Amino acid sequence: MCLVEAKIIFPYLYNVKNLEQLLELYKNDERTLQIARAIEQTKANPSVPARFLLEGMKGGIEPFAIAGAYQSTPSYHLVVAIDKEEAAYFQNTLNSLFDKKGIHFFPDSFKRPTEFKDVVNHNVLLRTETVNKVNNSKSRGEIIVTYPEALFEKVVSPKVLNETKIELRKGESLDVDTILDVLIEYGFGRVDFVYEPGQFSIRGGIVDIFSYGNEMPYRVELFDEEIESIRVFNPLDQLSLKKISEVTIIPNIQTEFKQSQKISLFKILPKNTAIWIKNVQNLIDRLQICFDNAAEFAENLSASDTTESARIMNERAFIVPNVVMDEVTNYAVFEIGKSSYFEFKGDVGVTRLAYESKPQPSFNKNFSLLINDLNENTKNKFTNYLFTENPRQIERFYRIFEDLDANVVFHPINQPIHKGFIDTKLKIACYTDHQIFDRFHKYKLKSGFTKSQALNIKLLRELQPGDYVTHIDHGVGKYSGLEKININGHKQEAVRLIYKDNDLLYVSINSLHKISKYVGKEGKVPKVYKLGTDAWTNLKTRTKKKVKDIASELIKLYAQRKAAKGHAFPPDNWLQFELESSFIYEDTPDQATTTQAVKEDMEKEYPMDRLVCGDVGFGKTEIAVRAAFKAVTDNKQVAILVPTTILALQHAKTFKERLSEFPVRVDYVNRFRTTKEKTQIYKDLETGKIDILIGTHAILNKKVKFKDLGLLVIDEEQKFGVAAKEKLRNFKVNVDTLTLTATPIPRTLQFSLMAARDLSVINTAPPNRQPIHTEVRVFDADLIRDAIYYETMRGGQVYFLHNRVKSLPEMRGMIQRLCPDIDIGMAHGQMTPKDLESTLVDFIDRKYDVLVCTNIIETGLDIPNANTILINNAHHFGLSDLHQLRGRVGRSNKKAFCYLLAPPISVLPPDSRRRLVAIEEFSDLGSGLNIAMKDLDIRG
Repeated sequence: MCLVEAKIIFPYLYNVKNLEQLLELYKNDERTLQIARAIEQTKANPSVPARFLLEGMKGGIEPFAIAGAYQSTPSYHLVVAIDKEEAAYFQNTLNSLFDKKGIHFFPDSFKRPTEFKDVVNHNVLLRTETVNKVNNSKSRGEIIVTYPEALFEKVVSPKVLNETKIELRKGESLDVDTILDVLIEYGFGRVDFVYEPGQFSIRGGIVDIFSYGNEMPYRVELFDEEIESIRVFNPLDQLSLKKISEVTIIPNIQTEFKQSQKISLFKILPKNTAIWIKNVQNLIDRLQICFDNAAEFAENLSASDTTESARIMNERAFIVPNVVMDEVTNYAVFEIGKSSYFEFKGDVGVTRLAYESKPQPSFNKNFSLLINDLNENTKNKFTNYLFTENPRQIERFYRIFEDLDANVVFHPINQPIHKGFIDTKLKIACYTDHQIFDRFHKYKLKSGFTKSQALNIKLLRELQPGDYVTHIDHGVGKYSGLEKININGHKQEAVRLIYKDNDLLYVSINSLHKISKYVGKEGKVPKVYKLGTDAWTNLKTRTKKKVKDIASELIKLYAQRKAAKGHAFPPDNWLQFELESSFIYEDTPDQATTTQAVKEDMEKEYPMDRLVCGDVGFGKTEIAVRAAFKAVTDNKQVAILVPTTILALQHAKTFKERLSEFPVRVDYVNRFRTTKEKTQIYKDLETGKIDILIGTHAILNKKVKFKDLGLLVIDEEQKFGVAAKEKLRNFKVNVDTLTLTATPIPRTLQFSLMAARDLSVINTAPPNRQPIHTEVRVFDADLIRDAIYYETMRGGQVYFLHNRVKSLPEMRGMIQRLCPDIDIGMAHGQMTPKDLESTLVDFIDRKYDVLVCTNIIETGLDIPNANTILINNAHHFGLSDLHQLRGRVGRSNKKAFCYLLAPPISVLPPDSRRRLVAIEEFSDLGSGLNIAMKDLDIRG
């Protein structure tokens, strides 16, 4: 086995070895040893704290310098970044270098820094975890990463925290009424089932508590008043993770204590803590901004609001900026920058340390530049390290260098860092894959649990007495609520179900997985079974037999598909790697999995037939680009069928941009093209000059003849009839078929769920994507005016959809009267191709603030700046249509709004009412498949 193959097959071993080797260099570096001695001297003589200026730190060298100091001397390190984003990237890099247990992120409490409202419980948990860790830590040291806005808030003093925390131990006595009173006094809220910090529930002899000082909740089980067991459990499935002998419950350190009980974070840090600050003046300036904003906010709130929120706000404790600097000066301080704040203040004891480093060069995805640079480094006796989060990327580097016959020496490390750098003193070059390929690199922070994640809990919250439920062992019964029952002297809460002849069945909370809400045709009353009979068992037996029969048919179908000879595409080459690496965003997990599944299908000998179901804006088009390119690199042609002229234009633009650096010809046909243009396109297609053809139903024209069609992509397949799709497929019966949709039609969904065709689901939203706020409202001029002005005032644009061409000018005039200073455009399918294209281009160029249009925008229009849509007469649209229309907004990191204008719900027909309720319910990201399933349910 050659060395390259070994490194590909055993990446973990080489990753660990290379990372240890690199960290050892920084641990033993003379600069690090000097820093370590300074920290120890400050510990021995706190009256003369060390002052260092670290000059010349470029790129991402700072975390490595701190990592070296952390390893070299047992102490605490507080890293103060410029802002929250830089702190998050800093913490992520340190997490990649060390055991994550020793790295803590210390955030501010609020949803947005400097906006002192909307406290985020998970942020409070992270702050409490850090304080608790420092207060009770027996470790040699920890690293805390923070930023000015987080330091601005005080924390509860260790003394007060120790006096108020609740300690529970196995074998001790616990009175349920007493713990109830204490938890409520400490600001905990009682719920049915806990899922976030600050909640507790009591169900008979079971007490669940989600402390602010721990990542997971605890379950305390009582035998009478004795604590029988304590378990850590997962709030998503309510299952135990491990047993523990004792637990400490910590209240909300941000809101449940007075100002006099709070102190600065610096007051609880050990004396040997090293403070690393990037730009001290920035820290002072941002603290002053926080102080001014907090004072103004508290004053306004107190004057206008006498509610509980005002009381909480008044009790918040913030730090005066100059006090922070007074406290900082008690520690060893390591400034990162060009000049020293302490020298400017007249401190002559500042030691300067030079870090001769440079940022990672820009390669612009050019492998020739990268190869030359790496070889030049090797020639100058530099050691090359390549960092990447994805282990497959390491394999890609080896394969690409091998394909290009480049003899490159580098050490792979399968860990992500935010920025690469070159350290000329240690003669090392650390490069990141995302900078090489010009990709956006996102940071990751721990996030809490949500209501929607806890499926079993959600089921109980949604069930109402009288609802029908299905028990896997006993059949359909009626839900009758929760009831405490006595089992062998223990009180436990159970679900009560009523069966035929008023038979009762109690289901323990621990057996929730056995019941589910009954799903059937709307309005049809199901058969309720009788306990103790064989009716339900016989029904399950008959159903299993039918399933086996269906499975037998499916096996025959699969056998026929595999017997059909298709084209087996070769494995990925370096061109494919380069295309995928040029994607400016990092693949979401589902995107990466789906891409791999599609390529594996294409490499098989029988024809691919895969459905990719992903919400609007979740990256389906990028998967199609990669599949199309794989086909083209094997000299095959690709046909992409789309439902609208606008989507054909959008895809043509996207494919041309993505494939601009490769010798691929992309063209499109729709009603915007002239007869002369279409004739030439058909000729070029037949001779093989066009590699990828994108088109509407025009592709189904008999004149369209491919030289060698290898892949068919059907986008937004719910817009096509079966006849149209089968007609194109019949061009070549052995063509690979890739179907993309956000809301599959019932026939397609049924086939996929039955496994008659392969299915991939993309549930993961792109980074920073937010759910679209969806409201059903009655048509109201004030609402329309306010929604338009709100969006335009924040620099955005608005769609107003009215699906009647005849009255569209009147609607435009009405909106112009409501908003006389707003520029309004109009678009519909009966306009000439030239006028329609011109209007859409003008809207994209922001010449119009509002586009009054029909549902012609339903597919294909991708304008990130448009983040509000109003849909008139929404009750006339189907469920999937509404979801597609809503998908025209919310395609950036801005909060988006969708207003469904319809008559009052009470006067609507049942189906229309259910559709509007469903679209409002499924407003979360990734709800396309849920909507398709709901559509099946509504149709019965």
